[in-house]
Order: sequence, then structure tokens, then C-alpha cells
Amino acid sequence: MSLILNIDTATEHASVCLSKNGKSLLLKESSDQKHHGAFLQPAIQQIMQESGVSLADVDAIAVTEGPGSYTGLRVALASAKGLCYALQKPLITINTLQVMAQAALKSAPETDFNTIFCPMIDARRMEVFTAIYSSQLETLEAPQAKILDENSFAENLAKNTVVFSGSGSIKFKPMCVHPNSFFSAVQHSAIELCLLSQTAYDNQHFADLAYSEPFYLKPFFMHISKK
Repeated sequence: MSLILNIDTATEHASVCLSKNGKSLLLKESSDQKHHGAFLQPAIQQIMQESGVSLADVDAIAVTEGPGSYTGLRVALASAKGLCYALQKPLITINTLQVMAQAALKSAPETDFNTIFCPMIDARRMEVFTAIYSSQLETLEAPQAKILDENSFAENLAKNTVVFSGSGSIKFKPMCVHPNSFFSAVQHSAIELCLLSQTAYDNQHFADLAYSEPFYLKPFFMHISKK
């Protein structure tokens, strides 16, 4: 038996989930992106109280490492690392796009080996953070920042049914008229993180507490106005 605390504040939708052997026990969610930091710690406390489980009983803590919101990624990873240090528990980090692909896979009506999954996170203007996964969640194209146009993913669409999902897919949908495209409105949560974190736990794929950092995908630049 393994208990894992799963944390996701990478995008506009934040959630915390306690899982047992890869299955969700309790979930807390928030769609107020500006207050992910204020949501996280109370949500963890509520889950522990309602489940009757002590944080000391948790076997590992999992977190979406990015890409995603700069602030959201820092909030989640800092909290997860702090708990892991204090409790002497292993840290598991999972790519946000893989979690999103897992959600789309679960919600897809029918899939086969020719169906692939393309989660997208809106990165402003016509740019998205995206990757492509197989129906077995194997990485076919690694996470990247991509500028969208009407020819984006043309090679993939010529050979496969492509399931697009996430906030970035909303602005791609009007451009894409290919019959092999399918747009999923599914919203991922820490529930999808449960199965992925359990697999990582079973395989002892733990992150280094001292050196783990958010996976921003692109450098963060702070604009300093001239006086």
C-alpha cells in the first residue's frame, strides 16, 4: 500500500489529491489562479483532516513540475520540497503536459494505436507549450514552445487522429479544419497525477530534493521599467 500526496498548481486550475495505490481518495480544487498560493496549504490540511491520515503516514509527495505558470510552479514545488525535507519523504515530479495527456486519454471516446495526444498550455499570443504522446503515454515529441499557425501539426494529422486539449488548444481550434483533429475540453486535475505518480513510486523514480527546479521550458525574464 502506498499513500501519495499529489499537488498541481501549474495552470489556471489548481488541485491537491491524496491517493492510495494510484486511486484518488480525496480531492480539493480551485480555479482562482491568482490565489493558488493561498489555496494550497489549507487544501492540504483539509485533506489530511478529512481523510484521517497524518502527513507522516504519506509515502511520497508528487508535484507537476511544469511547464506552466511561473508563480504556480514555484508555489507547488517549494511546498512539496519543504514537506519532503521535513518529513523525510521522497519527491516525485511529473511533467504537466503528460498529466494533461492522461486526462485527455481518459476522456477520449475511442482510441487506438493511431490516436495521439497533444496537450497545449497557452503561453500568450499564438505561442503554446506542447508535446505529443502516444495512446500509451509514451513521449513522441518532447515538450517545446511552439508558435501556432494553420500548418501546425500537419505531419501528425496526415498520419494520426490527434486529440488536442488544454488552454492552448482553444486558439488553435479555429485554424485547424483537418478531419483527423479532435478537440477535448477536458480539465485535468491532480487525479490524473495519481496514476503517474504511483508508477514513478513503484519504479523508484524520485527527484533530487536539493537540485529539483521547476521546468519552465522557456527562460523567465522580468521586465524592469526605466525610470
